Order: sequence, then structure tokens, then C-alpha cells
Amino acid sequence: MRLGSITPSGDHTQQTITATPSAGARQVGPKDLYPDGKAHLPTAVRTELVVPAGEERTGLAVVGVQLYGTSYITDGTGTAIVPGTLKQTLVGGGWDDLHKYVELSRSNAYSLINQFTDGLIARWTVTSSGWRYYTTFGGFKAVKTMTLIGQGSTYDTFLATTNGGALYTVKVQTGSGKPVVTKVRTSTWQSFETLIAEKCGNYGTLLLGIDKDTGSGYLYAVGHANGAATVIKGLGKVPTTFPATDSYFRYYTAGTNLTGA
Repeated sequence: MRLGSITPSGDHTQQTITATPSAGARQVGPKDLYPDGKAHLPTAVRTELVVPAGEERTGLAVVGVQLYGTSYITDGTGTAIVPGTLKQTLVGGGWDDLHKYVELSRSNAYSLINQFTDGLIARWTVTSSGWRYYTTFGGFKAVKTMTLIGQGSTYDTFLATTNGGALYTVKVQTGSGKPVVTKVRTSTWQSFETLIAEKCGNYGTLLLGIDKDTGSGYLYAVGHANGAATVIKGLGKVPTTFPATDSYFRYYTAGTNLTGA
């Protein structure tokens, strides 16, 4: 897993997490991508190698109450930007503290919104002319956090924890139809403020749970999602510290999909 974060100083970081579990050195950079203390709720960042060295990185993040798309090309160090390649594009406003999660999956964008008395999962279709076909699904007030684990041809699947500690999958059709919610575990998952998922093997998931109260992270090998029959193996505590003030995401290679559900 290639873990990234946005720091309070507006920097990107990157760190390799493996299933041992082990953690590589945390690299900071590029620096000063965003104003100090303003950026949070990053999506996964797509990467693509460029010639002669470095890579192009593309993702979304909320800055204040506005959502921006950010792209840049790194030099050979991976921590500095090739001059003139940084682009920041405004997507839209209204991204206040009610939004708890945001993610892109191919041509769809999702957000978890704790709106008044209900919790909503919102979905947009991302087109060349903007975000369209806004749809919301209610009944998710109890959800604490979530992460994308499966990208099928007609659906996206998320792994979600509740404030009470339960673990669910939420399967959202990319067309019409209500989400299908399936319980995976009944308790003990309430301590994680952030979940990060990466593909593991052909049909599994390497799951990182981050407890910001303690600065700790724990790894799990999760089999292909199958309700209560889903196999989950605890791999242990990751030997590094996860700053509570960072906002975490994963880097992924362009053209790869998650297959955990």
C-alpha cells in the first residue's frame, strides 16, 4: 500500500505500508500545495509514470469549503514538482463540515454527508462538462467512516464502520437502484477515524485502520466481501506513527481497479 496524506502545512506525503506489517520512511513533498490548515478530505490520487522520470499525480481535495482538482508532475525525487505543471481546478463550493468522506471511482464521485437528522451518501456522475445527476441515499447517520473496496462494472462497494463499532459493506449501483447494505461484523471497529483500502491478490483487500486518538494504525487482510462469512485476518499494528492532524489517502496506478467486492 502506498499511503499518502495532506499535512496541516498543505504538503503531500507518501509512505509504503506492507502486510508484514512494516512501514517505509515517510517522505514529505511536494510541499505547499495548499494553504496552511485549509485542505482535507482528499480522494485517492491517481499516478502515471512520465518520461524521463517522475510521475503525474491527480486527485481531489477540499480547501476551506471548496472542492478542487489538483494535478502535477514530479521530478525524479518524487517529492518536488516540475515547474509549470501544477494545476488546481475549482469543482464547486458548499463542501462544509457536514461532508465526512469523498471519493472518486471512474466516472462517479461520492460523499458521506451527516446532514441534519440523517446521514446521506451522495453520488454524482463526472462528465467532461461537470458533475451531473446528483443523487442521494438516506439512512447512513450511524456511519463513522468508509472506504472504497470494489469497483464492478455496474456498482461500487464501500466498507463502512459505524459509531457503535459494526462493519458493513455498502454496494451502490452506478445506475438506478438503492444501495445494498450487508453486515460483516457486529462490533470492535469503532476506534478508527480513517480506513484506507488497497487491492490484495485477485479478489481481496489490504485494509489499514487509523486511530487518530492514539496515532496508531492496524492492518487487516480482508477476503472477498461475503457478508458475515467474509474472512478478516488481523496482521497487527503498523510500526509507525500516524499524525492525527493529517488527512489520509492512497496513491494508485492509473488503470487499476479495486476488486474486494
